[in-house]
Amino acid sequence: MRRYAIPLLLALACSRKTEQAVASAQPDIHTQEGRDLMLANSDPGGDQKNDAKIRKLQASLAKRPELVQDWIELGNAWIQKARDVARPGLYANAGGAASRALALEPANCLALELQGLVLMNDHRFAEAAKLMQQVVQSAPDRPVAWGTLSDALLELGRTDEAIDAAQHMMDLKPNLPSYSRAAYLQWVRGDVQGAKDSLRLAIDAGNGSIDREPRAWVIVQAAMVFWNEGDAEGALAGFEQALKELPGFPPALVGKGRVLIGRGDGKTAEPLLAQAYRANPLVETGWLLGDARELAGDDAGAQQVWTEIERKGIADPRTLALFLATKKLRTDRAVELALAERKTRDDEYTEDTVAWALYRAGRLPEALQATTSALKLGTRDARLWYHAGAIQMASGDQTGRKLIEKALALNPTFDRTGAAEARALVSVKKADL
Repeated sequence: MRRYAIPLLLALACSRKTEQAVASAQPDIHTQEGRDLMLANSDPGGDQKNDAKIRKLQASLAKRPELVQDWIELGNAWIQKARDVARPGLYANAGGAASRALALEPANCLALELQGLVLMNDHRFAEAAKLMQQVVQSAPDRPVAWGTLSDALLELGRTDEAIDAAQHMMDLKPNLPSYSRAAYLQWVRGDVQGAKDSLRLAIDAGNGSIDREPRAWVIVQAAMVFWNEGDAEGALAGFEQALKELPGFPPALVGKGRVLIGRGDGKTAEPLLAQAYRANPLVETGWLLGDARELAGDDAGAQQVWTEIERKGIADPRTLALFLATKKLRTDRAVELALAERKTRDDEYTEDTVAWALYRAGRLPEALQATTSALKLGTRDARLWYHAGAIQMASGDQTGRKLIEKALALNPTFDRTGAAEARALVSVKKADL
């Protein structure tokens, strides 16, 4: 949902001065203000500590709607709930609260940072980057703003600038969020050991925290580094540890299911992935759930969930495009989604998705150009290597076979469909020699 433009009066250096009070006992949903109020004041529907906090803040704001800090706290509570229950759609509720805070204080740094997180969740990366750049120019001591700026720049493919922003964040506040960002940036640049070291610092920094979700998330990211290196045992141990940290944590369930699919155990993977998909029906989770069902002999169940994610997956067009291209379901739609995504998001994984969709569509020169961009950072990801190798071979460059062999040597079960295709492609070419 697009909200009204935020007046960026940042020359005030994040002033806290309240401009006006806005009250609306029964918001008019036909106005942007009314929709924001409706979202911010929605019933959280749970009975956890954070749900009680949301209701308490809503009650306070019903009496004192001019309290900017309460709007900000309400928005942050909605984001906390979104993370706790793995429901990204709840960021819209946080956005409603952020909009009310900014209507009162357009230059409030905390409100602007909150809005930046909402923009990131909405995949409005250029807007998020612009907003955070204006914040740090006026208030360079804001680690959260630097972190969000780094995330947005990375999604836009501006990696060197993302690294610089992350370093500013680290210099200001070396903690779990800054260490975890550093780890991912190291990993995408091919520095696996550096990423592992930073992830260990992030995990240690999360020790003793009341909020267990951030530490569980970082443990999952560490496990994924092991997974991408072909260390299934190390990855599984990490996913198990994350589930001990936060039982039922969907990303950890997905990771464990991924390992089990790689082992050929669809029957054990299926209930884990089904649980994660019920909690948070992401495209990638549904993709893996279908793989698990197919592997377990439930072809009808696989098709059911794959049809569902194709219908509902527009919120994540990049993953949907990659899924469609990988499964050879609707190549034209995959190309359409991937190229549209590239207009607002141009990191290496978007380029890889564009390349693979174009390859499936037979548009090899364009695919080759995109896959070259996808490899430029040196990320050690078997899927990227396989896609590049297949495209090179289809373009007449037989050195691509070495890249496919390299992918299979790194992680022989990187994707059920892709790994099978890679093995078949290498085998056929060997037979032709």
